[in-house]
Amino acid sequence: MRRSLSRPVARTHSYTHQGDFDNGEDPPPSPSSSDSSVDEEEVNRRVKPFWPKYQAVFRSRGIRLDTVRDVKLFYKQQLKAGSSTLYHPFHSQTEFQQSDDALCPDAGLPDNLFRGIRISDSKRVVVKAVHAGSREYSIVYKLSQPPFRNDPMNHTIPVLDQFTVPEDDMAFIIMEEWSTNLVASLGPCCMTRFLLAMRQCIEHAAFLHKHRIAHLDISLMNLLTDYHGRYAYIDYELSRHFDNLSPSLIYNYRGTELPPESESSTGIDPYKVDVWALGVLILRACKLTGYWIPELMLVIKPMLEDEPSRRPSSWHALHAFDKVVTSLGYRLESNCNEPH
Repeated sequence: MRRSLSRPVARTHSYTHQGDFDNGEDPPPSPSSSDSSVDEEEVNRRVKPFWPKYQAVFRSRGIRLDTVRDVKLFYKQQLKAGSSTLYHPFHSQTEFQQSDDALCPDAGLPDNLFRGIRISDSKRVVVKAVHAGSREYSIVYKLSQPPFRNDPMNHTIPVLDQFTVPEDDMAFIIMEEWSTNLVASLGPCCMTRFLLAMRQCIEHAAFLHKHRIAHLDISLMNLLTDYHGRYAYIDYELSRHFDNLSPSLIYNYRGTELPPESESSTGIDPYKVDVWALGVLILRACKLTGYWIPELMLVIKPMLEDEPSRRPSSWHALHAFDKVVTSLGYRLESNCNEPH
């Protein structure tokens, strides 16, 4: 599910993880992969909300969606700061001529995402619209509530709020705005920070798998950073949470990184799909950033075995990664500042 998470400008900030919210709502229903009463295709489709309809609801929850005025101000500030990489933010000249109070969608984002700010402290946010009964909503809810959100192995983008609009079968996930740093022209500022980023990627997969959750769309485009040593996953559209009664198998898999077994007509192991994608992610990250340690192939090569049963679990991959890093004398500490 590739997508651009930043404005088509020098505005590189994007989403977030574990939230500090408790909205008092009951946990949403979690559609089981074995529940035949749930129309999987219907509730997990990508929605396209009419954002102005919900503007007042967001304001009541302390969020202001970006308006034409906000975007004009952003570009004015960028020009004042001397930025030379600005592009027109509006979809059309018609939008440019709208009232300053009109909502202004980001042309670089799909229709189910909208930028905004938290009114209390001007924190930048990204709002994602999903079906109220979707797997994504229930999984993100679970990951963003105690005790999951307090687990140091959980590297999901911080979620500030979640709520449903039952009459429209619509739900919204409000996330901090982080950056797609690893696909920008500047990668992590040093080898230590790069290795720290890769470790967090593997660790989060291990955390998910421990709780019988498969992400199923691990890729560089779904990895963000806060520029302070934290990296987080987004996009749980394809993710599955398996209960203890149903087999952990998926069918007709179509994600960003396709392992060899994706062409199989039988069920495949979702956790080994994640392991394959992690191996590809690390290789792509090394190539894009220029950071490379030959010994990393001791970790990556087994993850990319054609036969899923020969791939390590995410936990074994994490231990192998730590072993290599320790043998080379690296200490993975967040002790340097990334450029903003």
